[in-house]
Amino acid sequence: MSERHPIIAITGSSGAGTTSVTRTFEGIFRREEVKAAIVEGDSFHRYDRKTMKQKAAEAEAAGNKNFSHFGAENNLFPELEALFRDYGATGIGKRRKYLHDLEEAAPYKQEPGTFTPWEDVPANTDLLFYEGLHGAVLTPEVNIAQHPDLLIGVVPVINLEWIQKLYRDKKQRGYSTDAVTDTILRRMPDYVNYICPQFNHTHVNFQRVPMVDTSNPFIARDIPSPDESMVVIRFSNPKGIDFQYLRSMIGDSFMSRANTIVVPGGKMELAMQLIFTPFVWRMMERKKRAS
Repeated sequence: MSERHPIIAITGSSGAGTTSVTRTFEGIFRREEVKAAIVEGDSFHRYDRKTMKQKAAEAEAAGNKNFSHFGAENNLFPELEALFRDYGATGIGKRRKYLHDLEEAAPYKQEPGTFTPWEDVPANTDLLFYEGLHGAVLTPEVNIAQHPDLLIGVVPVINLEWIQKLYRDKKQRGYSTDAVTDTILRRMPDYVNYICPQFNHTHVNFQRVPMVDTSNPFIARDIPSPDESMVVIRFSNPKGIDFQYLRSMIGDSFMSRANTIVVPGGKMELAMQLIFTPFVWRMMERKKRAS
């Protein structure tokens, strides 16, 4: 952790909804005039799209049916920890981009599914902002979770997470239900061993719970809307959190435990604004004093 060069990390599985949390933070950064160095978790995958397909086919032929993007062997965990460590100490570090589609790849004149060259994080940024799969990973070899000043987990109930992934991959990427289902099953051991344990280390978790029937996510025709959901917000350390103020501002909410507030799904972004804006204020104040 660093007062001069703070780090915020959003961590969650594929299809969990981390992108929506990122948009909320982008709004906070814009409003508060905070210059953030943005890092995408996908850029720390070990293989580009084409190579990953080849490696997956080779693994399956060798009897490994659980080769996935979630595990250590297919990610650059030491490089991600080095970025967090170096940025926290000096405000610099190495990053790259993963080009998901034609629109992202066009400015770089590269193929979709490839990485840009490694480059230095822009100089004189106020903080580092990471969004991806592994912002709080802890293994015998690396301890990424120790570096962020604010760690946020995004963890929908599992059926909703699968519905969101199925919907995105089918509608936006053209995959079949069988193909997405195969991916979910292939990732399960790494999901259990690398994704779930991270939420022991996060400072705040957001878990969206649908209030409609999601008992068979594989036949769902749409994603339950925010207004059809509740959001469970759990703080690892509730000290300093003004729950009375949050409840008065959010409205129809309640405390389910001493460190947990439950809010309507449609108020999730408002809750994030109310919770995280003061966090950013305090980070910038500490940074100013330390500098």
